[in-house]
Amino acid sequence: MTLSSCVIRCNPKDLERVKKGVEEANVCDIHIVDESGYIVVTIEGKDTAEEIKKLKTLQFLDGVLSADLIYSYSEEELEALREDLDMQAEVPEILEKDVPAEQIVYHGDLKKKYI
Repeated sequence: MTLSSCVIRCNPKDLERVKKGVEEANVCDIHIVDESGYIVVTIEGKDTAEEIKKLKTLQFLDGVLSADLIYSYSEEELEALREDLDMQAEVPEILEKDVPAEQIVYHGDLKKKYI
């Protein structure tokens, strides 16, 4: 599951109409409504793609000037990235060899064999 915060901006004169549209869209929870035209919400989703879909729903609501993701957190995606890092070798094989420095040619990728 992912959790993100989002700030929606609208013209202050449209605030009530936009707030109603956000509520009717049913894609987020409203936490703060500021009379200057800002609405702070949280969006939940099963993954980042679902959250982005919900964010786009907010961005295209009538009267919304902008809807920007401020913070996003995904425990599952973080764990998947950690597992991927754990599966990689700690030190590239080329660095484990005893090679004189003048024989090493670096082309921007330590995982390829250039010697």
